[in-house]
Amino acid sequence: MKEIFERRSIRKYKNQEVEAEKIKKLLEAAVAAPSAGNEQPWHFIVIKDKKRLNQLAEIHPYAKMLKEAPLAIAVCADLNKQKYDGFWVQDCSAATQNILLEAVSLDLGAVWIGCHPAEDREKAISEYLEAPENVKTLSLISVGYPAEEKGKVDRLSDEIIHQEKW
Repeated sequence: MKEIFERRSIRKYKNQEVEAEKIKKLLEAAVAAPSAGNEQPWHFIVIKDKKRLNQLAEIHPYAKMLKEAPLAIAVCADLNKQKYDGFWVQDCSAATQNILLEAVSLDLGAVWIGCHPAEDREKAISEYLEAPENVKTLSLISVGYPAEEKGKVDRLSDEIIHQEKW
C-alpha cells in the first residue's frame, strides 16, 4: 500500500542514470501484471539514448519531461497475441501501473505518458520506435531519480462512492 499512496507523477529528474538492475526490476514488475486469458500481449522498449528521448519529447505533445529523463519505457502490445479483442489495453495498462509502483519502491520517479487511444500520437510514436504494424504503443513511461517532491493526495470522496446501486 505504501507505493500506491506515495506514487505521484514525477516530471523532473536528477542528472543520474538508472541502474541496469533497477530497470530489470521495473520490467519484472511489468510482466507480473494480470492479463485477459493470460495472453500477456506486452512488449517493452527501453530507451536510454538522449537523442531518442529528446526526439520522443518532440513527437509527443505531452512528453517534454523526456528531455530531462535518463530513461523511458514504451509499453506496447502485439495485437497478434490477442485472445480477446481489445483487452490488450487493460493488460498493458496494468503493466504500466506496475512499473509506476515499482519505481516508487526503487526510489525512482515516473510518469505515465499516454499514447493510445490518440491514434495520430500512437502511430507517430510506434513508427519512431520502429514497431511492427501489428504492435500498438499504449504508453511511454518517463523514469528517473526525482528532482521534485510531491505530497500525498487524498482523492477519496463520498460523492464518488455508491452502495449497491448508483
